[in-house]
Amino acid sequence: MNSSSGRQFLLFVLTGGAAAFVNVLSRVGFSLVLRFELAVLAAYAVGMVTAYILARRYVFTGSGQSVRRSFAAFALVNLVAVVQTWLVSIGLRHLLLPIIGVVALVDLMAHGVGVIVPVFTSYLGHKHVSFRASGR
Repeated sequence: MNSSSGRQFLLFVLTGGAAAFVNVLSRVGFSLVLRFELAVLAAYAVGMVTAYILARRYVFTGSGQSVRRSFAAFALVNLVAVVQTWLVSIGLRHLLLPIIGVVALVDLMAHGVGVIVPVFTSYLGHKHVSFRASGR
């Protein structure tokens, strides 16, 4: 990874971290009216829109793709990531955390880890699909 790619990945992680914060915070709100499993999915949508706006503005600035095309590709890449997030969140909440005896902040821990898991696959997908340079 050259320094330009390293800087881009760092910006992706930082903007993704902000979007992940929005994701987790909105899940807490959604959990007031939805079951955990549905709240995770609803929060993912809020986080995804936040991530798209930040990534387009600060990370993948040389894309040249239209907003419509890049958002459609962004959503497609995120279908893979939402499956990863959902499976990890649900698996931790219902299987691993109870097995190891965790009883406090289970939803927050499970969802937080679930949001972190797809960082690398999402970066590659967004770099090469969602925001690829025109002509590639």
